[in-house]
Amino acid sequence: MTKADCLQAWHDHLSLAQRRSDHTVRAYSKAAERLMARGEFETFEQVAALSAAELRSHLASRRSDGLSNASTARELSALKSFVSFAKAQAGHDVTQAPRLRGPRIKKGLPRPVSPDDAIGLAETVDAMALEDWVGARDRAVLLLLYGAGLRIAEALSLTGSDVPLGETLTVTGKGGKQRTVPILPLVRDAIAEYCTLNPWPLGPRDPLFRGVKGGALSQGVVQKATARARKALGLPDTATPHALRHSFATHLLGAGADLRSLQELLGHASLGSTQIYTKVDAASLLNTYRNAHPRDRD
Repeated sequence: MTKADCLQAWHDHLSLAQRRSDHTVRAYSKAAERLMARGEFETFEQVAALSAAELRSHLASRRSDGLSNASTARELSALKSFVSFAKAQAGHDVTQAPRLRGPRIKKGLPRPVSPDDAIGLAETVDAMALEDWVGARDRAVLLLLYGAGLRIAEALSLTGSDVPLGETLTVTGKGGKQRTVPILPLVRDAIAEYCTLNPWPLGPRDPLFRGVKGGALSQGVVQKATARARKALGLPDTATPHALRHSFATHLLGAGADLRSLQELLGHASLGSTQIYTKVDAASLLNTYRNAHPRDRD
């Protein structure tokens, strides 16, 4: 295999076998491309033979290019996955991949929006769209994120076979892991309205959400529509499509949902990923206390 063949096989593995998001596929593919270019590797066999010291040297070189701690950690994650893939392709023991620790990263808390602002975003993207069907489409996508806690990539991966929606929906998340989420009547009605207005044929294998030229809707289009809506509503830059998923989790937890159920609904592999929302809820409670308690305002 040539270098181009190796990189294409890695790209296909990410997008087809692992069903990673478009953003992750691009980032991980670029990381592999940089590694092979810097080391002048041509085959999976050569990549599989990389030592921890060689990977560390490559990362140090990337840090000298101005990479932040967060970007370095993402690069390391991509490279470790790529080396493990190369070992598998070369017939090596994947458990013997180089072990490296990334830089420490201080994780910020997710920033949810209020229930009114979540619905307001969905209604505003609809109102601001130039075509009725486009507005109905964008509204349906945002309501899916907030009403069912989907990742944007999960929402955009739905096909014609998923409609009409029932009371639940089975989605495929990270790593090909499937989960079942409840669908609110508001969400079902929004998607039904979009399907009625959608001008493109919708076969079982066709993407449910379409771009204006009929292809699959891209994340960037949804993000831009949301950015216009939040500006019109005077919301902060943190009011993104992904913030609606955070809002879903935070509001359910605040209403009494238990962590295990929330973990299942979000499709988190680890309960630790879900526990961060307890900190968000506590921070929100503290802010409410500070704003409401008369002695705290003295």
